[in-house]
Amino acid sequence: MRVADIFDEQGLRAALAGCNVGVNLATSLPGPSGRGDFDTNDAVRRKGTPIWAQACKEAGVSRILQQSIAMVNAGGDAWSDEDTVASGVNDETAAKAIDAALAMEESARASGLKCLILRGGLFYGPGTGLDDDWFVRAGTGKLRLPGDGQTFVSLVHIADMADATVAAIGRWPRRTTLIVSDDRPARWHELFTYIAQVVGAPEPQPGGRLGFPSFRVRNARAREDLDWAPRYSDFRMGLAR
Repeated sequence: MRVADIFDEQGLRAALAGCNVGVNLATSLPGPSGRGDFDTNDAVRRKGTPIWAQACKEAGVSRILQQSIAMVNAGGDAWSDEDTVASGVNDETAAKAIDAALAMEESARASGLKCLILRGGLFYGPGTGLDDDWFVRAGTGKLRLPGDGQTFVSLVHIADMADATVAAIGRWPRRTTLIVSDDRPARWHELFTYIAQVVGAPEPQPGGRLGFPSFRVRNARAREDLDWAPRYSDFRMGLAR
């Protein structure tokens, strides 16, 4: 195992020596897991990514894969894809996260290396803390719908994101930017009502912080180019207890 700091180009260069592909999954988003904060995450994406990309180049890595977020293609309630420019992002924190993700992507593309971007939906599954937090809050009557619960969220189970990453390295698709998400985006009301039903809790009430913009993205290009399909095609499969 080799360990290096994403802000330490020399250390990264040594760690990457002999690698054919560089994969950047670095993030520091805050969440129920208790790790990270938005300022650190912004620095990782804006400052760390160009350092990492340059280290890859100097270490002789010829291909790089950068993990990003599908919220950069948020299109409200309408279906969107990799060509959709984010709209309806009214939350300042979400807007900042999207801007940082786009800057991160541009740094990877500007490296001069063969570059692939995988834009993941909202991660859930073991280790994320996200779905565990939803179930705990539902069980204690504290789960609240974002706003009125009618906006869309596109999820991806971390196992499906991992599968897509492995497939991308193996196939190196013709397109350079792909959305990785499940097949059926859901409205928050549908998602949280299901969770409440699983734990035998009352239906969650509206009034929670919106935070995320409504995003209802397609995974068709990733399915085609990676010969990949999500194991968990919707949240009901991924949240089975």
